[in-house]
Amino acid sequence: MNRNGRTKSVSRDIAYSALGVALITVCAWISIPVAEVPFTLQTFAVAAVGGLLGWKRGTAAVLAYLLMGLVGIPVFAGFKAGAAALMGPTGGYLIGFVFSVLLAGFAKCLPVRGVARMLVFYAFMLIGMALCYFFGTAWFLLVYNNGSAEPVGVGAALMLCVVPYLLPDGVKLALAAVLTVRLEKKIN
Repeated sequence: MNRNGRTKSVSRDIAYSALGVALITVCAWISIPVAEVPFTLQTFAVAAVGGLLGWKRGTAAVLAYLLMGLVGIPVFAGFKAGAAALMGPTGGYLIGFVFSVLLAGFAKCLPVRGVARMLVFYAFMLIGMALCYFFGTAWFLLVYNNGSAEPVGVGAALMLCVVPYLLPDGVKLALAAVLTVRLEKKIN
């Protein structure tokens, strides 16, 4: 590939990653505050970005999103930003997005077609979400129990941070898998 072709490829990668950041940001702003962890469309966006852009571009988008939030741009749920948002009780879920996008992106590499492709995307997105739940809940326990007079156990944390989100996240990931398979030919 000549230099001009490589420049176009890098420009395309940056543009797609920027669109991924924009999608995740807008979906973070669509938020219903519930206890410590709000309902958002971020899980949908992260899975869709991974599925559509692949693991490299998708991971670049999530890392750029996290960096933007870290430096103070209000991209997180509730228009939050800064180190306090990443170090707060929900920071582990934000870090877990890296694993979610990686798994959804890896599914893009598999040579499966048709309905099986959609099921593979969905399975990888579910595993990524499970990793996100793991990191998020572990981080929640660490942060919450550090600043609380009454510690919370694993069961209580799961009931607060995971169980209420299982069904909505399952639906969002199914939608992301369907859209990924329908739209992936449009993105190269």
